[in-house]
Amino acid sequence: MRKTVLNPIHRELGARMVPFAGWEMPIHYGSQIEEHHAVRRDAGLFDVCHMTVVDLSGEAATPFLRRLLANDVARLSDAGRALYGCMLNEAGGVIDDLIAYRLGDDRFRLVVNAATAEKDLAWMARQAAGTRVKILPRRDLGMVAAQGPRAREKAHAVLPDAVARAAAPLAPFQGVEVDDWFVARTGYTGEAGYEIMAPLDALPGLWRRLVAEGVRPCGLGARDTLRLEAGMNLYGQDMDENVSPLESGLAWTVDLGDPDRRFIGRQAIERLQARGGLRRFVGVVLEGKGVLRNHLKLYQGDEAVGEITSGGFSPTLQRAIGLARIRSDAGDALEVVMRNRRLPVRPVRPPFVRHGKARIAL
Repeated sequence: MRKTVLNPIHRELGARMVPFAGWEMPIHYGSQIEEHHAVRRDAGLFDVCHMTVVDLSGEAATPFLRRLLANDVARLSDAGRALYGCMLNEAGGVIDDLIAYRLGDDRFRLVVNAATAEKDLAWMARQAAGTRVKILPRRDLGMVAAQGPRAREKAHAVLPDAVARAAAPLAPFQGVEVDDWFVARTGYTGEAGYEIMAPLDALPGLWRRLVAEGVRPCGLGARDTLRLEAGMNLYGQDMDENVSPLESGLAWTVDLGDPDRRFIGRQAIERLQARGGLRRFVGVVLEGKGVLRNHLKLYQGDEAVGEITSGGFSPTLQRAIGLARIRSDAGDALEVVMRNRRLPVRPVRPPFVRHGKARIAL
């Protein structure tokens, strides 16, 4: 397994390490629940060096990305602006979901998932063949995420002065580049905070300074419950190459506004829209005790109408919640089978929690 540059620090802090997408990563440092609450109430710190930073440059970079992604990077009018979107195959399935940042004229940065990084790079290289686009995986950079209502304040206290000054005025989904550092107001928790990309040799010191400032180290366990509460998809569970963004709650990331922009997968998306009857992607809350798990079937009467794609227990709401894909004609009277018992679940519109507050009726 690969190890991030922060691996020795995780072990020093007593983290329980687990394999994840070919990497050895911390699942928690003692209490996943306390780590979750730290992010909702104060500030938490995540090692996300397993994700891959990819820089694209060249005079054809913009038209290349307008074809590669279902969302339209032409909307990124200024340097530092970011958008979330999907990279699709010709059938409209999701190869990966990612964030794209405009760094400047003809310069972009993508951050792709750990489990799909090599596949993504190979796909990009094939699509870029014959174009004047340079694709550069930034193996020299790593990334940490400081998330929570006090995360930005605490990060400003320890970032290099020039970086902290440049980051202070950032709005959500904006980033700023200072030398080899890049700080963005993005994240995967539903809270305010930063994702910080920096040279690998700078990250151990940054991590230690953030922890000394009171930012709590958090593992993959808290990261998953936080993103679930925030209604954020996980690649490989909520969508993959066999499912379109239209059936994954991600139709808003498919920009069909420019009829001349023939992005990969557009024809398949348009055919799916014309056919209709698409499955709905919803949140669900268990009415009663138990924990919703991935792949549990959902029923309406005696008929299976869908399944849980991501399930778990919400520490903030103290309820079992999940994301689910259900038939277009399914109603609200849904049940899940758990341990040979049928229990009612209530469809809701995600997110369940945002900025520490419940967004659904309990």
